[in-house]
Amino acid sequence: MQAVKRNKDRFPQDFLFELSREEIMRISQTVISLKFSKNVYAFTEQGIAMLSSVLRSKRAIQVNIAIMRAFVKIRDILASHQELANRLAELEQRMDKKDQEILAIFEAIRQLMAPPPEPPKRRIGFLGE
Repeated sequence: MQAVKRNKDRFPQDFLFELSREEIMRISQTVISLKFSKNVYAFTEQGIAMLSSVLRSKRAIQVNIAIMRAFVKIRDILASHQELANRLAELEQRMDKKDQEILAIFEAIRQLMAPPPEPPKRRIGFLGE
């Protein structure tokens, strides 16, 4: 965090933000050391990219690369989910139309399968008195 403080002009608000105490507690269920931290900052994708210009240790660089790769994977996953959602919506629209056509076919088949109506019975005999 010292490198970030020394280079404040490289980290505008949309690159880095402070987490609230509630957010810290939510995260601290998986990262125990955060529970006791007073200030915890989170970096956006652009902030992570900027970190690579201020952090110099080999470990920091390797972590930065891993984080950037994770961002790329997340973006790819989100894009594929969006593509899948678009395809499903398109298929659903097509099925609505097809469903109506299929229902019309079934109705026509039912009409063909129905027995023909019986002709009216003719009365035999004389009518009247």
